[in-house]
Amino acid sequence: MNTLTILSMTVLSAFMPLNRDYASTKFVDPIEISYENSVTYDEIHDEAIFNCPWSKQMTEKKEKIVSLLIKIEMEQNLPSNLRGMLVAAACHESGFEVNAKGDYRKGKPMALGLFQMWPWWEKAYKIDRKDPEQSAVAYIKHIKKMYAKVGRQCNSKTLTRKWLAAWATAIRAPKKGGRCNETPLFYKVVKKWHKNIKAARLENERRFKDGIDGC
Repeated sequence: MNTLTILSMTVLSAFMPLNRDYASTKFVDPIEISYENSVTYDEIHDEAIFNCPWSKQMTEKKEKIVSLLIKIEMEQNLPSNLRGMLVAAACHESGFEVNAKGDYRKGKPMALGLFQMWPWWEKAYKIDRKDPEQSAVAYIKHIKKMYAKVGRQCNSKTLTRKWLAAWATAIRAPKKGGRCNETPLFYKVVKKWHKNIKAARLENERRFKDGIDGC
């Protein structure tokens, strides 16, 4: 099996304590990654930083938020082809902006924060919607709650389909018959990130075979 060497730009926050004082550092040593391996959260991090269409300007604060979201998501053991879902959700909903506002009613924003949460989230999960850690933990907790629900309600053939149904059920209004076959819009972002990562691996492998410095 051929392998290629990829230098990552940042250290995954998995190696840092879970708090809001994340700092970006650099990898010193290259990591051996097989093309056939699943995408890594290391690679997802870089895709989120450079390829979030709704983030007009990436800042150090936003980069720390991406690291925080990755740390939280890594604890959930998602199927490998869904890695980046929590990060993509924040990208799509707010562009990683903790003070984002939306869904105005009579001039008042109903949706706040990374995931554009409505007021009921504060009552149900006792959180501050503008706090990135609190909102992300509550968000994934709600997804997992719906995961158990769709497990009983839907005849999901795969873990991926079950997770996608859970996500769609969690972020959308209740629907008669459920949302077993629905998919959140930001799943397209996840698939695009994965496609970019695999394309970059192939390009690095080609450059390596051609004797070109891929770094």
